[in-house]
Order: sequence, then C-alpha cells, then structure tokens
Amino acid sequence: MLSSYVLGFKTGRLLPVLLASLILAACTAQGPESQTGRASIPANANADYYLQQMQQSRNDTKTDYQLLAIRALIKEGRLPLAQQQLAALPPQLDAARQRERLLLSAEFALASRQPQSAAAALRQIDSDSLDPQQRLRYTQAMIDAGQSQPSLDLVRAYIAQAPLLTNPAARQQNIDKTWQTLVSLPSQQGNLVINANENVLQGWLDLLRVYQDNRQDPTLLQAAIKDWQTRYPQNPAAKTLPTPLGQVQNYSSSSVGGIALLLPLNGQAQVFSNAIQQGFTAAKNGLTAQPSAPVQDPNAAGQTADGANLNDGAAGTQPDGGSANQNGPVTAPGTTPAPAASEDGGQNPASGAVPRATTLDGRDAEAPAPAAASTASSVQVKVYNTSSQPLPALLAQAQRDGASMIIGPLLKNDVEQLYNDNAGAVAAGTLNVLALNQPEHLQSRPNICYFALSPEDEARDAANHIHQQGRQQPLLLLPRGALGDRVAKAFSDAWRQAGGATVLEQRFGSSAELKQSINSGAGIPLTGTPVAGGEAPANAAVTIAGLTIPAPQDNGAVSTSANANGGIDAVYIIATPDELALIKPMIDMRVSSRARLALYASSRSYQADAGPDYRLEMEGLEFSDIPLLTGDNPALLSQISAQFRGDYSLVRLYAMGMDAWTLANHFSEMRQLPGFQVAGETGTLSATPDCVINRTLSWLKYQRGQLIAAR
Repeated sequence: MLSSYVLGFKTGRLLPVLLASLILAACTAQGPESQTGRASIPANANADYYLQQMQQSRNDTKTDYQLLAIRALIKEGRLPLAQQQLAALPPQLDAARQRERLLLSAEFALASRQPQSAAAALRQIDSDSLDPQQRLRYTQAMIDAGQSQPSLDLVRAYIAQAPLLTNPAARQQNIDKTWQTLVSLPSQQGNLVINANENVLQGWLDLLRVYQDNRQDPTLLQAAIKDWQTRYPQNPAAKTLPTPLGQVQNYSSSSVGGIALLLPLNGQAQVFSNAIQQGFTAAKNGLTAQPSAPVQDPNAAGQTADGANLNDGAAGTQPDGGSANQNGPVTAPGTTPAPAASEDGGQNPASGAVPRATTLDGRDAEAPAPAAASTASSVQVKVYNTSSQPLPALLAQAQRDGASMIIGPLLKNDVEQLYNDNAGAVAAGTLNVLALNQPEHLQSRPNICYFALSPEDEARDAANHIHQQGRQQPLLLLPRGALGDRVAKAFSDAWRQAGGATVLEQRFGSSAELKQSINSGAGIPLTGTPVAGGEAPANAAVTIAGLTIPAPQDNGAVSTSANANGGIDAVYIIATPDELALIKPMIDMRVSSRARLALYASSRSYQADAGPDYRLEMEGLEFSDIPLLTGDNPALLSQISAQFRGDYSLVRLYAMGMDAWTLANHFSEMRQLPGFQVAGETGTLSATPDCVINRTLSWLKYQRGQLIAAR
C-alpha cells in the first residue's frame, strides 16, 4: 500500500479541491490524514485514479497527484508511462516535492534495472529531511541500488532500515540480509575503519569476526555467539540472531556409525565405481601422502594431468541418463586406461590392480599404500551393488546391517529414487545420505547432501574467481550442445549472485570448423549474446532533473553484442586441449597485446604432457582443476596416477572417493552449519542451504612456459 503523501500547505486555499478529491476517491479508497491535521490526498488508489485527478487539478495539487501517479505507475510496472510523467514534472519544485521527485527517480531507475542511476538520485537526497515513510522507501532504494556489490555501505543501509520496520518477519529478513551481506564482503573490506559513532555496525563486524574465527568448531562458535550477545545486548542481531547463526545454536553433532557404500559394480559405470571406492577406502584407512608445497615445474613428476574432465558427477555416459563424462575416460598419450573390473567386481590380477569386494557382506576393498599413513578408522563400511537389486531393497538391507549413513548412489536415476516413499528409512529421515550425484530437479531434504564433480561446479567457481579479479564483462566461449547450455547457466547464475551483470556467450563447432576459421585468418570475434535469463543493457535514456535514466526494457529477451573495445575484459573457454590450441591463437589475432583481456579455461583444457611450445602458446591463460591435480600433494598424485596408468579422469574419481569419506565425517556440520568449509582433494568443500556440495578449485597460470599459482 502506498504511504500518504501529505500536503505541506495551508488548507484554506486547497480545501475545495481536496473535498472534491476525497468524494471522488471514496469509491476506490479511503485516504489517511496526517497527524498535523492537514488534509492528505488518498495514497492507496491506482495510477489511473491519480492521472484522472491530475487532469482536473491545477498548480501544486496537480503536481501532488502527478507524483502519486508516478509512484503508482512504477508499482504497477507501467514504466514507459511513469517515465513520461517524470519527464513532464514542472522544472521548478519546492524542496519537499523535489525530494519526492528524486526518490521516485531512484525507484524508477531501480525498476528499469539501472542501479547506478538510482544511486546518483539517492545521493542528492537529504535523508534527515524525509518523513518516516519516505525514509523507509529511501533505505529500501539504497539497499536495492547496492545489491550488485556487497559493501559496508550496503550493510549501513540495512542497519538504517532496521528501526523503521514493524513487522517481525520483515525485521528477521532485514537481519538475515545484513548478515548475508557481511559474510559476502570481499576480504579486503573486513578491516575497514568505521566511524566512532557507528556502534551497531561495530557490533555486526565483531559478530562476523567471531564467526570467522570459530566456524570450524561448532562448540566454540556456540559459546562465542553467546559471549557476543552479552557484549552487544542492544544490537538487533543480539535480540534475534540471523537465521544461519540460530541454526548454529541449535547444532547437534552425530557420530558416524556404519556406512553403506552404494555403487554400480557392473556395466559401463563399473570402472568409475572402482576408482571412487579405492579413494574412499584409502581415506578411511588413513593412507594418504603428506602434502607439500605446490610444484611449479610443469615437468615435475606427479604434478600434471591430461586435461580429461569428468563433466558430470562420477560416471561415464550412461544409457539411463546418469552422470556423464561427455568424452568418456581420457588417458594421457602413450598410456593405457585403467583396466575395467570383472563382472564379479574384482580386477584382473594380471593388471596389477588391487582386487575389490562387491558382495553384500561389505568386505573393504584394499587400497594402494601411499607414502605416509595415519590411524585407520574403525567405522564399518559395506559395499552394495546398485546394479544387482532395486535401490529400496538395498537401502532396507543396509539399515538391517546397521548402517547409519549412505554414501551414494552414483547414477542420477538412482539418486532421484531417494525421494520416493518406498525409499524407506531415507524418506523417513532416519538414514543420512551423501548422494554422489545431483538430480535434475533438486529436492531439499534435511538428511540428504549432494556431492558431484560437474562442469557446473567449475563454472560457478570460475565465475567467482573471475569476479574476484575485478573483471566486469565476461564472454563465454562454449561448445554447441548440452554441455555449453549447462555451463552457461551455471556461470551466469553465479556471476549475478556475485554481483555481476550481463554475461555474454558465443558458441563454436567442431575442430574442423575451427581449423577452417583459422586458415581463413578470420580469428574469433569477441562478440556474444546475453545468456538466456540474463539482464540486457539499456537502449535509450531520458534526463530528468539533471539525472540521466535509461528507458525501461521490455520483458522479452534482447539480443545484444559487445566487442573487445566495448568492454569485454575476460573470456572463459570450455574446450578440449586440441580445441584450445586453435582458439587461443584466433583470439590473439583479434586482440592487441596491450588489451586488458584475461583468458580462463576449465580443467577440460589442461594438457599434462604439453611440451614447451604449447606452454608458451598458452601464455597468460589461467585454468582450474582439483587441488590433487595442481600439485598440492605431488607424492600422492604420483602414486595414484601410476595406479590408474595416467587416466586422470579416474584420478579425479579417486579424489572424489577420498572426499566422500571426509564429507561423511563432517555430515552434521555440512548439513547444519552455514559457511562450514573443509579442505578436500577435489577442492575446498562447502554446502549450499540445500546441502549441495560446492568446490572451490585451484587455479594455475601459464607464464613464460611455466605453471605458477594464479592470484
């Protein structure tokens, strides 16, 4: 409901007009009166009513109706007409009406997706001169204008809004948004000096410090929050904690009992299951090499990977739509793939691989003995073959066998069965599940987390990495097809969440098409169209009271292009090593050596055995991969890569198995503690509110023929 816009003038001159207005308004709305006794124009009518009254009024009263009409038009989404009325306002207004015009200009700019124009209008308003309702609108506009980039000023806007809210739900939302902004602040903003009188902000920043110092230990964090509440009793968050911290106070740990490992042990996915199980068993037995500093020599043993990217979850291309490595397992040149397991689940002894159990008695598979060992866990682990029986039967058997946690299943169609009522203990919530894949349509369940190695993971991590480096306009170079679609959506969503705006994309075809382009000398034009669902830039503008506000956009998709000179400053490439070897020179053909253009790639492009010519050709390019494959633990990598004969897609699955064990032992924290993180072999692991496990990857850069850590 629109708040009252009160006339600040003598009522004698305006009384006849106002009486007529009130009579006409009686059919549609009842207008409030100000506490000062001066009459007020009804403020809860629709825009057409105000426009009609505006036509029948003169002078200041006409302007008052016009201002109310503009506000109603913005609320109703009739932006072109609102723009016309803003432009038609009298050029000279008194101070009160000028403040309202500036506030409406900001609200119009926000509705038109122009936060910078909104911020310019808001900076011209003296907030101390606003009435309470206007101040509430002002603070909300400040918040909306600052949503694109978390900052202390945005936190200040939330703090200013808090005392103006009377609804308990709105107050809780304000507290939650304040906290969300704080934890999203860039690290360099955490130590900014604030004003001496900003006591509430100081309390919030101290709460953030308490959280960051203790978040890895739930018990310490609970005690630290209580201590903070004692020290800042007047802070809004001390009275009502942000929802995530309220969850911390309600946290209860649970020990891991028996574990049921559900994997497909026959068919196409068997070789992938072997790798996952061996990694899981190695981690359970405490058999891991001691980590050391990252290796920077690209020729050093154990550092390299061949660029094979496990593009989805954990399995090869499946006829049932399960997680897919869209290229299949990839081996390094001159090597052979790891041998597939036999039908009974064992490896061919002649291959030198370690035999593994597949029966329902749950015999642990043996793991290779890495360089160093720690204490093995006594937790009982049993392996169940999802290729042999329906999932509900296996879940029931696992519970009868004493399992309290399920690791798996692996294939998407099996994960989706967890939602069915016949899933028994899972559906009832009595079994915790770490699914090794993510279904197409996610359902948030308090006892289920989802862990997959997917291109979406890498795309989200890339969006955050590129945004943190200060890039403003990314272009995605993607292959045609489903993989490109998935990467584009994941990257664009993460980019907007990080505070970015439009993401552009360009698709490419086969290597033959790329070769044809490079032979023609055409290069790759750095142009693109907005990713579906992204915002489109404005195409026109109007100047109102000295403020330039772009015209509102239609809701339909707008095809827009940009080029290197027009602002593209980053390119994220999803390509195989062979494709990248063609794409990189074609970009170089179009870009000046002085251009501030950064190139990024996913692990799909990493070529472990690349010679010096290739490494020099890739100069300046950054790429991501799991920590195990970027040199965080070279001794372990050397052994595992030898175990799988250079097939780095299987090395990634081995690392996934290791991290599955880590996540199983931190399931309660992942499920209950927002922001909890643990270092893993596939990345720094954290969880979304739905307990989808996110991975922050390692980034390397080609520089003078060497690989160095990217900053």
